Amino acid sequence: MQISQAIRCTWSPQYSNEMLQQPLRSFKPYILHTISSSIRRTATRKYPFPMATLSTASTQNEAVSTQDVLTRIVPRPVQVAKRLEKFKTTIFTQMSMLAIKHGAINLGQGFPNFDGPDFVKEAAIQSIKEGKNQYARGYGVPDLNSAVAARFKKDSGLDVDPEKEVTVTSGCTEAIAATMLGLINPGDEVILFAPFYDSYEATLSMAGAKVNCITLRPPDFSLPIDELKSAVSKNTRAILLNTPHNPTGKMFTREELNVIASLCIENDVLVFADEVYDKLAFEMEHISFASLPGMYERTVTMNSLGKTFSLTGWKIGWAIAPPHLTWGVRQAHSYLTFATSTPMQYASATALRAPDSYFEELKRDYLAKKAILVEGLKAAGFRVYPSSGTYFVVVDHTPFGLENDIAFCEYLIKEVGVVGIPTSVFYLNPEEGKNLVRFTFCKDEDTLKSAVKRMKEKLSKK
Repeated sequence: MQISQAIRCTWSPQYSNEMLQQPLRSFKPYILHTISSSIRRTATRKYPFPMATLSTASTQNEAVSTQDVLTRIVPRPVQVAKRLEKFKTTIFTQMSMLAIKHGAINLGQGFPNFDGPDFVKEAAIQSIKEGKNQYARGYGVPDLNSAVAARFKKDSGLDVDPEKEVTVTSGCTEAIAATMLGLINPGDEVILFAPFYDSYEATLSMAGAKVNCITLRPPDFSLPIDELKSAVSKNTRAILLNTPHNPTGKMFTREELNVIASLCIENDVLVFADEVYDKLAFEMEHISFASLPGMYERTVTMNSLGKTFSLTGWKIGWAIAPPHLTWGVRQAHSYLTFATSTPMQYASATALRAPDSYFEELKRDYLAKKAILVEGLKAAGFRVYPSSGTYFVVVDHTPFGLENDIAFCEYLIKEVGVVGIPTSVFYLNPEEGKNLVRFTFCKDEDTLKSAVKRMKEKLSKK
């Protein structure tokens, strides 16, 4: 029996109208319904995309094969360059989605649930009203470059040229990317300290670097000096350093930094210093790596506005480096984003000129939040490792009997209603992080107390 039918593929609005009408024939309605239902059940489990729905409508006769139906209904496999094949959806996105689904309190991703200071937001509004809304100069508006240089001198004691040695980027993550892509050649060896911010490995992969990883281990995540000495050689192009350190909260001591510096000078190695948490140093004073003797000429210092001013969505960052390194950073930056939000740059300059009292109050507020979380985690049964900086705390989850950090975090979300981040994603060898979970305390005190209460009530040791 020949039936004149059409299958209409009704897609989500973001899909092209060209796909709305696809004429078919030679299928009985019940066959079409079976194909549609079966494929939808399979595809919604397998593919993270909106799926077509099937409806029948009369149209002119056109022959079509079963394969045509399948091709039009089932999305093609995702495509990605080989250098990024191993990287999945970031753990922060995954956990935030689960938090929403299960109504869990999100102590996973490191963004505040409170707003930044009014004086900075008002400066942004004023800049918009004044018409500062077109493309900015590629390496930053002069006012922000000058403010970055002035803040860096105040914090590190180093004089830098705002025009030749400061590059404004779209957040510190872009500063990292521009530095890697602008200064690392395929095959260059770069040393990382695990656990590490997940952007590091992905960006180095895009640059074609060879990654050599040295693991910082609990309880104090101290630098394994002998291992580092064995790893650094004339073949090492750069060391990527993060202090204060995400995810552990470790701050590298002056002694550790001096060891790194001497090895870099001896072997002609660059240092890429991610110092985005420099204003969240609690147990000791932050030391900017570039301020060590002989290190400014071989260091790129990367930082941003978001963490210090609770404005992570603005994505304003910068890289500070001597002219011979700035050249490579700016070359990459020019072809990544070229320029960063103009009004937000002007407002960021206002922020960086904040009085010392702002930064002192920021530290006091975060110390109070940290105390709530740390004491609560201990009371709930975790082993809590010391955190000297950042707004993160790492714990040992093994007292609760789950096989690894991912299993524990899934249990924590679904059964307890709190989100943490499994740290195994921050290691080249996930086994090294399977016992650890990261929590953040960049939340208001009521949120932290609610999360602690849930964990005390619902977690039990096994």
